[in-house]
Amino acid sequence: MKHFFMAGLAACFCVSVLSAQNITTAGAFFQSVSEYYGTINDFEANINITADTTMSGTVSFKRPNLLRIDFSKPAEQVLVFNGDMLTIYLPGMETTLQQSVPASSDQAGMNLATPQGLALMSRYYSIGYEINQNPVPLDESSNEQVIKLVLYPKNSSEGFRLIKLAVSPDTKLIRRVEATSTQGQTFVFLFSNYRLNQNIPDQRFVYDSPSSSNNLNNFLFSE
Repeated sequence: MKHFFMAGLAACFCVSVLSAQNITTAGAFFQSVSEYYGTINDFEANINITADTTMSGTVSFKRPNLLRIDFSKPAEQVLVFNGDMLTIYLPGMETTLQQSVPASSDQAGMNLATPQGLALMSRYYSIGYEINQNPVPLDESSNEQVIKLVLYPKNSSEGFRLIKLAVSPDTKLIRRVEATSTQGQTFVFLFSNYRLNQNIPDQRFVYDSPSSSNNLNNFLFSE
């Protein structure tokens, strides 16, 4: 009986060890996603942004930090970041907003689903599974399976107090970002129909606003 009991304990121990070997920590999974994004030179994707209103369009990204969103809702609205300058064209107001961005800035909120954004999140946020390491539906009405992560800032100086990521376990591409600011406002970015490494030309991120638009420079700090 004693030998049978000891054999049973050994078997349980082996099962526990084998099970533990199948566990992927949230940090390790996030790192694998970040490393994959590091191999992407450029991408385009459909994007839906929900905050106070819902916006949709096409997002283009090119390493190291070029970003453009051409909106279909609101129609003809454009957001471009060329590494130094943020430009937003508002067709309803016939106005072009421009803001120079310091090189030391992390452009929080603009690059959450880019290699730079993922590197910053890994550095400044603690990472865990929202539920567990198993895939779950993207939302209640979806059959698509994703891994859900939740990130909390390591200090109170970060721009977001909570970030949730939904990542495809097959492609390692981010499908949804839900970021809650320190003021309590929630922004949801939904990405779909990725097109990777299309050799997007730099000219794509040069934007000339209509000659009839009014220009407002450094709008974030204007009185």
